[in-house]
Amino acid sequence: MLVACMVDLHNVGTFNVDTGFKAGYLYELEKMLEKVLPHVMLKAKPNLESMIRTLKSDWAIVYDMLSGKNNSGFGWDEHRQLVVAEDVVWNSYINSHKEADQFKHRNFPYYD
Repeated sequence: MLVACMVDLHNVGTFNVDTGFKAGYLYELEKMLEKVLPHVMLKAKPNLESMIRTLKSDWAIVYDMLSGKNNSGFGWDEHRQLVVAEDVVWNSYINSHKEADQFKHRNFPYYD
């Protein structure tokens, strides 16, 4: 729901700037999420801020595997929303990028 609300917020355009969102967008997201998930009680800070930071970090890990320098052997399974590679490619990459281990068998539906 967080990503869906962020897309909606972007499409409305009120909080858009060239580099992302204007200050105050977290509080607007808080209101939007309260409407669709009324009993969750997520607060802009620290909850949404932390979730977005994690989402950005996860995206950067997946992006590096798919588009980074010297990272051939990785592909994207559009149907399963999953990074794919031969075990030898995964093992080699994970040896130097421990944080990528979580995506060996985990989908990432928000990559696009």
